[in-house]
Amino acid sequence: MRSYRFTVVVEKDEEGYFAYCPELQGCYTQGNTFEEVMTNIRDAIKLHIEDRLASNEPITTSEIVSLSSLEVTV
Repeated sequence: MRSYRFTVVVEKDEEGYFAYCPELQGCYTQGNTFEEVMTNIRDAIKLHIEDRLASNEPITTSEIVSLSSLEVTV
């Protein structure tokens, strides 16, 4: 077995949590709690990787250099 490390972005709104993996297009999920969304995104990433491996597609990873938030006033 091989391990992979991916960036996961988690956002919270009034309906719960939403998570996605920028390196894996279309890999996203939601959950009612932070813990639930983290479990769900781990499962989604695993399924995404398994599907790519079965199709002999490359698994691309990247290293985040900086993650910031920016306030913009208009």
